Amino acid sequence: MPRITVLLAEDHQIVRQGFRSLLERESDLDVVGEAETGRQAVQLTRKLRPAVVVMDIAMPLLNGLEATRQIRKDFPDTKVLILSAHSDDAYVKQVAALGAAGFLLKQTSSHILATAIREVQAGKTFFSAPVSKSLRKPWQKPRVRGGQSGKTINRLSSREVEVLQLIAEGRPNKQIAAELGVSFKTVDKHRQHLMCKLDIHDIAGLTRYAIAQGITESTVRVTIL
Repeated sequence: MPRITVLLAEDHQIVRQGFRSLLERESDLDVVGEAETGRQAVQLTRKLRPAVVVMDIAMPLLNGLEATRQIRKDFPDTKVLILSAHSDDAYVKQVAALGAAGFLLKQTSSHILATAIREVQAGKTFFSAPVSKSLRKPWQKPRVRGGQSGKTINRLSSREVEVLQLIAEGRPNKQIAAELGVSFKTVDKHRQHLMCKLDIHDIAGLTRYAIAQGITESTVRVTIL
């Protein structure tokens, strides 16, 4: 029986090593790569074409949700299995809308994780019990400050989401340009487009919006409150 190739996308090295150690005990699973940023997860998916990507949501440079969106768009045969420490309704709804094949909490046992990988590879879906319960709730439109609805995020391009995350992480335009391999003027243009589309005209407002939409980690709150 062919082995299932797996890419681990998690920004904490010790957690990745733990996942690798657990999965490598399974005779039918093969961890072919590790990514510590969302952008690297997309790049390695393009290079390695794994059957399943195990994706953390809170990833630097490009968050797990946006990385999932890009992977599902460009590599539809690759299944994405989300792992998160939280089962917030907003995250669960976004994950389902993006076409991820499953959502597990990080407290999940290694046996369940391995089972989930096999299930999504077989074309099924796999959600932790608390996540399944959340999916059964009536759809609630997430609300953020300034009256913006969660639908607004769908109007942003992938590159605009990347720029928004880097702005929210406190990166200056010059550093963002270096990270993305574009000019300073291009970054400034993306920032102006973001402010126009979102009707938010200051960095603090963009940062609050990014946190509310799950684009960047909530720990960034300590820098703006």
